[in-house]
Amino acid sequence: MTSLQDSSVITVNSLFRRVDTLDGNLTILNGVNLDVKQGESVAIIGPSGSGKSTLLSLLAGLDRASSGEIWLAGEPLHQLDEEQRAALRGRSVGFIFQSFMLVDSLTALENVMLPIELAGGDDAQQQALALLRRVGLANRQDHFPNQLSGGEQQRVAIARAFASHPDILFADEPTGNLDHANSQRVEELLFELNREQGTTLVLVTHDLALAQRCQRQIEMVSGQLEVA
Repeated sequence: MTSLQDSSVITVNSLFRRVDTLDGNLTILNGVNLDVKQGESVAIIGPSGSGKSTLLSLLAGLDRASSGEIWLAGEPLHQLDEEQRAALRGRSVGFIFQSFMLVDSLTALENVMLPIELAGGDDAQQQALALLRRVGLANRQDHFPNQLSGGEQQRVAIARAFASHPDILFADEPTGNLDHANSQRVEELLFELNREQGTTLVLVTHDLALAQRCQRQIEMVSGQLEVA
């Protein structure tokens, strides 16, 4: 059995994802292999429907592959049940969604506090407030998501994703719903926090300018990864 190399935080071996459709079996991922080093920033690009978001969901343990291996932060993700995958995500993974995915009933501050509290951390409120200051939203801490603009919601989502100091941060089209000015601000925050915390960053994007800021660009073509 292949094990995770010391310097790698993600290793993928022969990963397949197939789904049943009305027209028969559809292969979304077709034997994907990938190795990502600790602290590296990687952009996955490619046309819509090529399997990018599916791969990201599998890497984060949000979905299960049809076959193949995923080693994540030293753990055999492909061998874990849902409870174990959730525990691994809590310890090691942050995720930023294009649609923000904030909890509507919680304020900005409470949304950022949530992963800290779930991890049993101390001083959740102070840590969360410090992160909101970092993303320029301390004055919006008591606002609910529906009282925030799209750019503000995404900045809260970034603060929440970094709140637990994850080893790995996955971002699915993090600037896809934002205007140019907010996209630029979100990009700067992602890479600043990535550098400061030494977090491994893996993002899916259609934005080639964002992709080129990453150390490595990989293209998804027909369910397989190729050097961009």
